[in-house]
Amino acid sequence: MRIDIITVLPELLKSPFEASILKRAIEKGLVSVHMHNLRNFSSNSYNQIDDYQFGGGAGMVMMIEPIDKCISKLKAERDYNEIIYMTPDGETLNQGISNELSLKENIIILCGHYKGVDQRVRDHFITREISVGDFVLSGGELAAAIVCDTVIRLIPGVLGNETSALTDSFQDDLLAPPIYTRPADYKGWKVPEILLSGHTAKIEEWRETEAFKHTEERRPDLLE
Repeated sequence: MRIDIITVLPELLKSPFEASILKRAIEKGLVSVHMHNLRNFSSNSYNQIDDYQFGGGAGMVMMIEPIDKCISKLKAERDYNEIIYMTPDGETLNQGISNELSLKENIIILCGHYKGVDQRVRDHFITREISVGDFVLSGGELAAAIVCDTVIRLIPGVLGNETSALTDSFQDDLLAPPIYTRPADYKGWKVPEILLSGHTAKIEEWRETEAFKHTEERRPDLLE
C-alpha cells in the first residue's frame, strides 16, 4: 500500500511514522507513506495556499490551484483508489471503513486547514470525505494520522499475530471482552477461572458472552 498525504504541516505528521507498528510496517516494505508540502505547489513567491472567502466571512480558505497541482502530479504517476479529504462533516470513521481502506493499493489523504478547502476541490477531486468525530481540529494532520494507524495495522504482516486485529473491538459490531494476564491472583483480585481452564471452546463461549454484555452496557447502539 502507498499513502500520499497532502499537508501544510508535514513536520506535524512525521512522529507517528517514526515509531512503533507504523515504523515497522514501513521498514518491512508493507506500506510507504509520503508527505507532500502543499506550499511547494503555490504559484507565488509567498508560498500562499489560502485566501479570503468570496462573499465575506471569518476565516481563510485553502485555494484550489495548489491542491490541483499536487493531486494532478500524483495522479500522473500512478492510479489512486481513493482521494480522501479529512473534514469534520465527512462520514465518521469506523472499523468498517478502516477494513475497506486496508484493501486499497494507493490512497491520497488531503489535510484541511483554516475554514477548509475551496468547494470545487471537493466537487472535482475528492472521492471520499472522512471525519474522526464530531469536533473540530486545527488541521487534518492528526486526523490523517489516525486513519493511517487504523488502516495500516490491518495490513497482513504488520501485526506480529495476524489474528489479533480480527478480535479487536468493532470488528464484529461488538466491543472486545475483558482481558487478563499474569498473575492470576493479585491482592485477592482473581482472573475468572474459565480462562485458566484450558478449555478452548468454553473460553470462546465466555468471551462471546462477555463481549455482548460489555457492548450492551457501554454501546447499546451497536446492537441495534
